[in-house]
Amino acid sequence: MTSQVSDTPAGPQMKPWIAAMHAYVPGKAKLAGRPVVARLASNENPFGPSPDAVAAMQAVLADGHRYPDPGSVALREALAAHHGLDPARVICGTGSDELLHMAASAFAGPGDEIIHVRHGFAVYALAAQRVGADVVVAPDRDYVADVDALLALVTPKTRLVYLANPNNPTGTILPPAEVRRLHAGLPADVLFVLDCAYAEFVEGDYEDGLSLADGNDNVLTTRTFSKIHGLAAQRIGWGYSSAAVIDALNRVRAPFNVPTTGQAAAVAALADRGWVEKVRTHTIEWRAWLADVIEAANRELMGNAGVRVIPSAANFLLLEFPEDGPCTAAAANAALMEAGILARYLASQDMPRCLRVSIGTEDEVRAAADALTAFMRSCG
Repeated sequence: MTSQVSDTPAGPQMKPWIAAMHAYVPGKAKLAGRPVVARLASNENPFGPSPDAVAAMQAVLADGHRYPDPGSVALREALAAHHGLDPARVICGTGSDELLHMAASAFAGPGDEIIHVRHGFAVYALAAQRVGADVVVAPDRDYVADVDALLALVTPKTRLVYLANPNNPTGTILPPAEVRRLHAGLPADVLFVLDCAYAEFVEGDYEDGLSLADGNDNVLTTRTFSKIHGLAAQRIGWGYSSAAVIDALNRVRAPFNVPTTGQAAAVAALADRGWVEKVRTHTIEWRAWLADVIEAANRELMGNAGVRVIPSAANFLLLEFPEDGPCTAAAANAALMEAGILARYLASQDMPRCLRVSIGTEDEVRAAADALTAFMRSCG
């Protein structure tokens, strides 16, 4: 008796749009065979959380056997009081990443389109692919979002437009008038998701989306406690939008999504304005210092033809290296790792000429500057 081989694959098969995804690639946290001198790959707050936030977490550890408040009520009320918002229109998530995914889950699916800018945050494409929507990528202008290019790609199939401002991984920023022009050009049924994870590091005029969300039904602005508040391990994000959008997000939000420790820490961190100002002042000062050092070394060692610093409004710098020759981004990344310094090489985000360097402590920033200068001297 002849056996027949079935063409049907064994086991469950993932959806084709999931099979097309690539898992998120985080920044390196360790080095094999050598100690880490400076961990500057993930835009973390080098000072950690406020001591008040640490105490708040410790105070609730004994409640670890109880589920957290599913609605994050105390945190939403604290955020509303701090920013002058309606607490019913505030939503909290497992980092702002969860909110970005929730927006796609609630408002898009197969056959729909989601737009984001080239060189935007990697999660935008993942959020779109996860729900089977088509990813539409708008060209930028020298690492800065191009409003006209974004608007030109809007079609009747467009359901969401994501914009990070300041942008990650470039650090660039759109002025308030351009952000508002982008929103004004969108149809009323397109959700404008304004990702403001790095809002606290901006100097000068800034559109944080809160007033836009107050006056319009199709704006969701998101923030995080991972950066300036130093609570990345607790995974706390929040957003503000219209009542209808918040209702939709709550329908797809995971239950008990923000841990008790995170909720308590965030309330305390929000109240410690001195800690926030310390982190902000340090970041802005050493962001400028590092940019100046690299630009001076570039002029001296490479005749302005080598490493370019992209102006940043976030807690990191994007460095663009020559496309070929000895001074590539890949070679710089290898030299930094040899010196025990972790930066983010962006080849996996289709930016093989770029490194992103977070602003750490003074010692960490100086170590990164020394290593980068030595590298430029060796190949200039």
